[in-house]
This record gives sequence, structure tokens and C-alpha cells, in this order.
Amino acid sequence: MALNWTMLDPATRVPIPLPHEQTILTVDSKVEYTVIIPKIPPSGSAIAGGSPDTKKMKEAGRLWLTDKRLIFTTPTTGGSKPSFDSLSIPLHSILSTKFEQPLFAANFLTLDVDPSPEGGLTDGTKIEIRFSDQGIFQFVGVLDKTRERTIYMRRQTAMGEDENLPVYSSSAEGGSSTYTDMPPGYDA
Repeated sequence: MALNWTMLDPATRVPIPLPHEQTILTVDSKVEYTVIIPKIPPSGSAIAGGSPDTKKMKEAGRLWLTDKRLIFTTPTTGGSKPSFDSLSIPLHSILSTKFEQPLFAANFLTLDVDPSPEGGLTDGTKIEIRFSDQGIFQFVGVLDKTRERTIYMRRQTAMGEDENLPVYSSSAEGGSSTYTDMPPGYDA
């Protein structure tokens, strides 16, 4: 997950897709993103109960869900510069999702994420997503199913790579087996 890493079309501010990436869902209405980044204490000086300092960035914009990542972009209209332009979260970097239903506020989604190296975020980063003019429940279902499929496909690919190990052959000469593909330094 990284801040400001999404390549955007300069005219439309639509994310430029990665190779073989397909868009599943787009939410063009106002989506509110809150990024909560904990400040990590220097090594060796851990504070009991964790660090009370956090950086909180809040923006409204558009959201894209693809088969590879969740993307959020802020509009360029308006006088003030947003705290971030874009947020790109690979689906396999979403550690957990939690559908929040507060008593006196709108429902929202909380994501625990694994930040990308040099992405501008730290371990323990949380994202809150709120929709201002529509329900979020259906989006949560689509995100969870897409994320599960992405993780499943990654595992299948990894397992497939393990199964492509070389096959060692043996030849039977006079009742004894000798291996033709012996590692270096072994004498038959």
C-alpha cells in the first residue's frame, strides 16, 4: 500500500490500469477516506501501550476496485492541496476488513493493511472508508469476494511453482540404480 503511487491520466484523473488489470467497481460519488498512520517509536524505546501519536489524513474523492488493487483518488478542483493525491492498496496487502455499524453515525469499513516498502506508510496503518450518498454494505461484499479470489489465485500460483521441480531419472543397469542427474561432487 502506498500514497501517491497510482499513475493517473492527467486529463481525467482516472487510474491507468496495470497489465492485465480489470476494473470491477467504480464509485464516483463522494467517498471519504481516513488514513490513520501510527508513528513508530525508535527501536529500543518502545512506549508501554503503544505510541499515542498518529498522523490522520482525511480526504474525499473517487474509488476504484480492480482485480488487483483498491484505488482512491482526490479531485484537483478546489483551492487547497489535498493531504494525498492517491492511495493504492494491493488486495493481497489488506490484512483484515471490519464492517463498522456505529449507533449514531453512518456505517463504514475499516481496513488493516500491510504497507509497501517506501510507500509513505508504517505498520499498523488503518484505513476508514465511508460513502456519503449511498450504502456501503454491498461494496464490502464485493471487496471481500474480490480479495479472497486474489489471495486464492496467488496461493495457486505459488503452489504451481513448487510442483514444477525437475524430475530425476534413474537407469537400471545390472540390478543397481545409478542416477544420471547427480549433484556436483557426488560420485556414482
